[in-house]
Amino acid sequence: MRLYLIALQFLTIIPLPFDTRCQKGDLGRASAFFPLVGLTIGGLLVGLNWLIEPWLSRPLTAALLITFLAAITGGLHLDGLADVCDGLAARGNRERFLAVMKDSHIGALGAVGLVLGLLLKWQALVAVPSAITWQVLLLFPILGRCAQVLALGGAQHARQDGIGAAIIQGMGTGHLLVALAVTVAGCLILLPVTAMIALTAVCAVTLMVKGYFQHRLGGLTGDIVGCINELAEITALIVLSVNNPELPHL
Repeated sequence: MRLYLIALQFLTIIPLPFDTRCQKGDLGRASAFFPLVGLTIGGLLVGLNWLIEPWLSRPLTAALLITFLAAITGGLHLDGLADVCDGLAARGNRERFLAVMKDSHIGALGAVGLVLGLLLKWQALVAVPSAITWQVLLLFPILGRCAQVLALGGAQHARQDGIGAAIIQGMGTGHLLVALAVTVAGCLILLPVTAMIALTAVCAVTLMVKGYFQHRLGGLTGDIVGCINELAEITALIVLSVNNPELPHL
């Protein structure tokens, strides 16, 4: 329970009525519970959707759900997406790339990447068949957090300090296996066929992005992991929005 609460504090801004002390290595061990935090976020999205869907149009409902997701995570992963886009736009070597990502200012490509990422997520959520909306709202945050753990598992850290390095140093194979097991279980319970296809696509995107940055930078940073989360959520929503045999005839 303590490690789950550490993961919840790290990945969201949900206030807790008590302080959970984080010791060395706890963030890495807490990574096993990242998909459960995704499930918690998904549950909140389902609740919000239940409250506002009867009163608002589908596009506006989807926009508010995406806004709520960004707010409850403190924009943590969106910031990573923007920073990575700025780093890709920078000319120069590894040190230049890392310096640009660390800069708190957002550049032109970072802004474009942020807008396109939110637009893709919004439109994919609008396209999700209404018959499986609640399952999708539970699933895509789980898949995004699973992608984080998959990216961090066995990775090198591009910086000696920072959150990414702290998680990688405290994480073992067992934590990755637990996170994958929780994710697979969620997929099989909620949408066995489509969710497993989405998980496969998310894993493929995650491993490709991870491999690229391991080659270019010699490892990952927290910003890159946040970017991977956003790409995984977009990928999951796109796959889950496709009509499939599991759907009832509408």
